[in-house]
Amino acid sequence: MHMQVTIIGLGYVGLPLAAVLATRGFRVRGVDTDAGVVRRINECATRCTEPHLDGLLRAVVADGLLAASQTVEPSDLYVIAVPTPLDAQRAADLTAIRQACSALAPVLKPGDVVILESTSPVGTTEQLACWLAQGRTDLSFPHAQGDAADVRIAYCPERVLPGNALAELISNDRVIGGLTTHCASAAAAFYRSFITGECVTTDSRTAEACKLAENSFRDLNLAFANELSMICDRLGVDTPELIRLANRHPRVSILQPGAGVGGHCIAVDPWFLVQAAPDLAQLTRQARQVNDAKPAWVIDRVEAAVAQLALAGLAAPTIACLGLAFKAGSDDLRESPALAIALALARRFVGRVRAVEPHLQALPSSIAAELPLVDLAMAGACDLLVLLVPHRQFFEASLPLRVGQRVVDVCGSAGCHPSNAALAGNAHEN
Repeated sequence: MHMQVTIIGLGYVGLPLAAVLATRGFRVRGVDTDAGVVRRINECATRCTEPHLDGLLRAVVADGLLAASQTVEPSDLYVIAVPTPLDAQRAADLTAIRQACSALAPVLKPGDVVILESTSPVGTTEQLACWLAQGRTDLSFPHAQGDAADVRIAYCPERVLPGNALAELISNDRVIGGLTTHCASAAAAFYRSFITGECVTTDSRTAEACKLAENSFRDLNLAFANELSMICDRLGVDTPELIRLANRHPRVSILQPGAGVGGHCIAVDPWFLVQAAPDLAQLTRQARQVNDAKPAWVIDRVEAAVAQLALAGLAAPTIACLGLAFKAGSDDLRESPALAIALALARRFVGRVRAVEPHLQALPSSIAAELPLVDLAMAGACDLLVLLVPHRQFFEASLPLRVGQRVVDVCGSAGCHPSNAALAGNAHEN
């Protein structure tokens, strides 16, 4: 019989992992503090934007292979996949990990394995072991007893891409860092039982740093693309054309610019490195600052376009913001620069801003009142179109450009999709 596995945290990472494990024969219990999440999963009423996850969840829940709860029950292995956001000082907020430890400690027994998947600052796995030890003085833990400890603890950062999570949970290589070699081996044995990618073991600190390095690398490259797009705008150079030509060099691969950088990883994790070594992480900090500054630059471009429309005789133009998610093909609003831009414009031009997000049926109530959500056809009637996220729906639709209508394209995407006459026309700026 397969082991009992508990996944603590049923978000973008934990829920797909729980579903995949259930299909591999594990007896899986998912734990989340949100009663609504738990209820929807158990009633097979959850609505996931991750492709194929809804159907998979319905099947494993109906078959009794996966159940959700708000409480942690005894298992053989525990995976912690809870959020680690930034606090007001841009330091990691580990509250959710500590709460998970408090809930987990009472049910631990000798032989159990605890794996942290949440992206975390270097040293967090060691801190996790200390928190568990404080709750269970009758058990021994590897930070104090090494390989002789009752409980094995490891770190294995998630590496999935939203929109392809179910496939990448299986196919991607995993970096597994143990507090001891036995801890790493125990965690690796678990992952090897259901993934086809390679499992590479190391120590926990190196594994934690590896995830931060991966996302900081992406942030640095995105910062160059975003900075380049602003330079091109000043110099009158077509950004998409420049990138297309530069990328013909065999050792050059410039990324596409955007409205900034968002999401729960790339916009957050580099700050963990800055927090750890503020005097050394100068390039990492600068990249974050470049990407964080891009939304203000976008707002300036929109205000300049509004001023130009006013000079043409349109004193109060209507504005449509195309895309609110932090990336194309997603409904995820976390740390989204597009959403921040749209809200700033809605507050600057009260009553004149509309938003289109094809992956959402409604916006959170906290912002819906000031930022009306409309369909693309209604947005097409606005005087100024602001392309913030290059969703494919914007380029597949027929959206003819009216005389006098303007497009501000901050993604550098319009030139890549000439099938759409409006978004690829001469009236756009990038």
